Amino acid sequence: MIYLDNSATTEPDSSVMKSFQQVSEKFFANASSIHQLGGESEKLLNEARNQVAQLLQVKQEEIVFTSGGTEGNNMAIKGIALEHQGRGKHIITTSIEHPSVFETCKSLEKLGFEITYLPVDKYGVLSVEELERSIRPDTILISVMHVNNELGSIQPIKEIAQIAEQHPKLFFHVDDVQGLGKLPLPLSALSIDLCTFSGHKIHGIKGTGILYVKDSTTIYPLFHGGNQEGSFRSGTENIAGAVAIAKALRFIKTREKEEYAHLQHIHNFLRTNLAQMAGVVINTPEVSAPHIMNVSVPGLRPEVIIHTLAEKDIYISTKSACSSKERDESRILAACGFKRERSTSALRISMTYDNTMDEMKVFLRELEEAIKQLTKVMR
Repeated sequence: MIYLDNSATTEPDSSVMKSFQQVSEKFFANASSIHQLGGESEKLLNEARNQVAQLLQVKQEEIVFTSGGTEGNNMAIKGIALEHQGRGKHIITTSIEHPSVFETCKSLEKLGFEITYLPVDKYGVLSVEELERSIRPDTILISVMHVNNELGSIQPIKEIAQIAEQHPKLFFHVDDVQGLGKLPLPLSALSIDLCTFSGHKIHGIKGTGILYVKDSTTIYPLFHGGNQEGSFRSGTENIAGAVAIAKALRFIKTREKEEYAHLQHIHNFLRTNLAQMAGVVINTPEVSAPHIMNVSVPGLRPEVIIHTLAEKDIYISTKSACSSKERDESRILAACGFKRERSTSALRISMTYDNTMDEMKVFLRELEEAIKQLTKVMR
């Protein structure tokens, strides 16, 4: 099998799975219980939180364990909106955000909030100058993703943070689900107020995530109850999930440090060969994250190519996994100004450190053969 749909989800690392199972079996007690078993669970939870904080170079109390990227983004955006609406109801984001940000902002419009959806250029990058011009006295939040999940384009987070810092009454949220473990993002140094991460994108397990909430930031909790997770997220703590994501984070950070050059190498190899392949147009900009390559094959339906490759035990995707079952064009590519023939025929190849050069060669050969066969059928 050649698996190239890692931006949708990665294969869980065996050590992460083992940790999750062991903790589930041995530390099953509720961490909020006052007896000894509960205390042991609470201690393990605190250790996991401390490990995550050290790896992200932030304070332990700034780590909130969640169920993943979607919950984290909803917590951050709705939490700021509801807590600080007395200060203003204007939020700034972009037209190419993940559905968990884009649809969250759409839902807030129904509650009277005004959202500015900044456009992007053909590379999928916003204009810092336009963002700065969009800030108003009633702006309470800027929410921008670090790495786009379809294109791999990188937003100028440092520059945005510098602008946000000049407006102390607004908050800056970053969706770093796709950037974690591939591109460094120094949270404290960049004055980021909230940041979202997901476990199953870094060889962790589904249902685990992290929301970084800077210690000076207050948000309205979406869940009320027992005041767990610093009162940000009530509900019985997922001890095994917290340990699992801490393990996965350490795992991916080590690989980022030691194997980044490998990932960039196979990315460059793909780009060079795809650029020479008949019928293929590359959508991903040259300056991009090393693990995502987006291409279009105008005239061919992407799902047909995907199924053809799947018969060869090769797996890629189209659009975001959260919107891939929706027909029609990619909202992201359309926002970049690509014509419909290109935005409706996009394929996403997403890699991880496990992928090899031999796998890339086989994939390229089979993709080229699939395009040739399908083009003949279309004639």
